[in-house]
Amino acid sequence: MVMFSATWPLPVHQLSQEFMDPNPVKVVVGSEDLAANHDVMQIVEVLDDRARDDRLVALLQKYHSSQSNRVLVFVLYKMEASRVEKMLQGRGWKVVSIHGDKAQHDRTKALALFKKGSCPLMIATDVAARGLDIPDVEVVINYSFPLTTEDYVHRIGRTGRAGKKGVAHTFFTKENKGLAGELVNVLKEAGQIVPEALLKFGTHVKKKESKLYGAHFREISADAPKATKITFNNSDEED
Repeated sequence: MVMFSATWPLPVHQLSQEFMDPNPVKVVVGSEDLAANHDVMQIVEVLDDRARDDRLVALLQKYHSSQSNRVLVFVLYKMEASRVEKMLQGRGWKVVSIHGDKAQHDRTKALALFKKGSCPLMIATDVAARGLDIPDVEVVINYSFPLTTEDYVHRIGRTGRAGKKGVAHTFFTKENKGLAGELVNVLKEAGQIVPEALLKFGTHVKKKESKLYGAHFREISADAPKATKITFNNSDEED
């Protein structure tokens, strides 16, 4: 049995321990720490929640002035995707979206228009962050920061693929401050600029916890002593 994972969050780690051989062979490509693609220039901008709409339009005028290059805008929620799509359409932008409230036919159609370049601006929830091979995405804009830093890495991985360079521009608000430390580490590992406004939220990284065992979860090493099996007599079968 072989398992592959782009990142190694605790739930995936627990699955591997549950289903794999007690002494698996582990092959790590790069670092075991959470790391982003170094071909992606990461720009993080700390701003107020209410300023995001105008700032998004300004970035589209910068990155998408030709309206021919592919730009992928990530949001967090389905309703947010619809709202941002309508807002941009109201301001004259040609845009499509994919999210969970859309029928599969509509999602497939929107994705096809984006891939072909007929509508190279797309709003998406994290349904498009993993598993979709969309070629030649030049810019990723994180309108809303995701719930985990792992998802951030997957999102910005939609650009800078197959040896090409890409840009990921991310909005970070005070509501996201709990993830500031992890984001700082990702930026530093990739040699990116860490804005002073982000550092003001602190660099503490919260310890990962197991959903089953909490913060006391400890990985069992391969050379740990084997458990001793103890068999008790069944008192109901005694004479």
